[in-house]
Amino acid sequence: MQIDDLLCQKDLDQALAGTKPEKMGDAEWAALDRKALSVIRFTLAKNVAFHIAKETTTCGLTKALSNMYEKPSASNKVFLIRQLVNTRMREGMSVTSHINEFNTILSRLLSVDIKFEDEVQALLLLSSLPESWSGTVTAISGSAGTSKLTFEGIRDFILGEDIRRRSSRESSSALLSTEGRGRRTERGKARGRSKSRKRSQSKPRKEDIQ
Repeated sequence: MQIDDLLCQKDLDQALAGTKPEKMGDAEWAALDRKALSVIRFTLAKNVAFHIAKETTTCGLTKALSNMYEKPSASNKVFLIRQLVNTRMREGMSVTSHINEFNTILSRLLSVDIKFEDEVQALLLLSSLPESWSGTVTAISGSAGTSKLTFEGIRDFILGEDIRRRSSRESSSALLSTEGRGRRTERGKARGRSKSRKRSQSKPRKEDIQ
């Protein structure tokens, strides 16, 4: 989908059809197809590009990619399901990045004709959260009761909870910083008063001099 959109923005999407338009010359078509091919290659990771290096046309390249990642073979399905089930959000990881990764795998599963029920997707997302989110998971599970969870609802709740947690941490950090500055100021004042007393005590009195 993203490759299609990118080629469309660059007016190179005709190359995806694999057939030259009637009003286009051979040299013009070859140049357009070569440009589209290079655009797609630049979007691919090196380990992926290595496997399609022999492809010389845009149509051949897209078919090769489709066979690699969208062909509904048993091996592809097993790989993607294993990837989905094993996806875990690490402590400190960006919640947005984790949800994007989760959605990407669901989209790839859909491309090989596997679609989970909405509630199953929601439950899988909840189960992928780290230990620090266990209280949130318990609260959501308890409040849902017999109602079915929705993926969209759980996703939005997690994103909202992440914003609340980050705001709370920032507020705590600001408070601690303010308190720390206050304590340092008080210690500075105390040291100043102590030095002043020491100077006054060390100064000789007139009667002592006489």
